[in-house]
Amino acid sequence: MSTDVTSNISNALDFDRHEAVLFALDNMIWPILLSTVLIFSIIVPVFSSPGNIRALLFGTAALSAIVLGETLCLLSGHFDLSVGATAGFAAIFSALFLTEWFPGTSGAAGILLILLVGMTIGLINGVSITYIGVNPFLQTLAMLMILSGSVKLLSSSALTGLPETYLFVGGGQVSGIPVAIVLMGVIFLAFGVWLKYSATGRAIYAVGGNKKAATEAGINTTFIIILVYVFSGMLSAFGGLLYTGFLGVAPPTIGQNDVFPAFAAAVIGGVSLFGGRGNVLGAVGGVILLASVESALVLMGIEATAVDVINGFVLLAAIIIYTMEERIRRKVITKS
Repeated sequence: MSTDVTSNISNALDFDRHEAVLFALDNMIWPILLSTVLIFSIIVPVFSSPGNIRALLFGTAALSAIVLGETLCLLSGHFDLSVGATAGFAAIFSALFLTEWFPGTSGAAGILLILLVGMTIGLINGVSITYIGVNPFLQTLAMLMILSGSVKLLSSSALTGLPETYLFVGGGQVSGIPVAIVLMGVIFLAFGVWLKYSATGRAIYAVGGNKKAATEAGINTTFIIILVYVFSGMLSAFGGLLYTGFLGVAPPTIGQNDVFPAFAAAVIGGVSLFGGRGNVLGAVGGVILLASVESALVLMGIEATAVDVINGFVLLAAIIIYTMEERIRRKVITKS
């Protein structure tokens, strides 16, 4: 009898230990972020000043929206290479609509337009992948090329004269607090709650974890996949709107190089490249970590070209960390 009790206690302790390891793996972004902030604060004291932290968060609000769109795709077991291009195209298309094609259109209508453009792009991606059967990599790569080329055709210079209401979303402040930071905080919170507690949110995880099993469980996987791509397009377009407001103009370079930071932030934040695991809070941590590295390098006087190289190494480090994490996770799960 005592042997059975001892065995049960041992099994319970092993289970708790395995759960603790898995929890640590899922949330390793936070100790990494904390360590990074502390190191940079020592090397460059101004880094941790309230003004720099505020500027850091303000400057990454647009990328955060794009990262959230990418995160939703990854959770469903898919990915979207066109997120940055969607942000840029939606921003330029809407800016041209407001300033040259239909001048006098209200800023509110422009906001609705840019979101609709992003959702349409996401819908095209989702339908092509589900109903036509196009590979997600090829579909979103083709969309990236189409949208990037379209931006070059539409405009070669920054578009100005945009309505104040339109610019306020990404550039406005209330009592010294940037509206963009507040909006992204609310959006991340809303999507986090939705993913965790709604049937549709749980279905996204189920599809990402095992699409076949999700189908057998009665989940409409086609609808879920299209939905995440529509959200990805909408959030990417919203990122384009935030970029435009932050800059005060709509340059053709908006979102041009954001696809790799979007992937890196999500992966560093613990979102699985194979779907079914991760959360939006971790993705937030990933965005802040990337922004912290770039901000610190700029404060240290590192040249812009060198910053790009270092960002590449950060992305490589993220991939290596992710690979190691997956190996540890598999070993823990096997033992449990």
